[in-house]
Amino acid sequence: MRLDLALVRLRFVKTRSLARAMVEQGHVRINGLRTVHPSHAVKAGDVLTLPRGSSVLVAEILTLPQRRGPPSEAQSCYHVLDQIGRAP
Repeated sequence: MRLDLALVRLRFVKTRSLARAMVEQGHVRINGLRTVHPSHAVKAGDVLTLPRGSSVLVAEILTLPQRRGPPSEAQSCYHVLDQIGRAP
């Protein structure tokens, strides 16, 4: 699945154009490597590192959702490994 589509379906961003811009600006890492290609393929087992407001989220993809469903469905598709810089 394309990275920009995965970011939308996992509900990390609201729209595919926002996901595309975030990737093209170099804000997303896959398995620790920065990518600027929204079409980069992602799969289950990949680790994403991306900005979330004033913090950085590190999450492992467990499964790739077939649609942009409710938040609870999206959250069951990934596991948060770390969130750096969150407010107490």
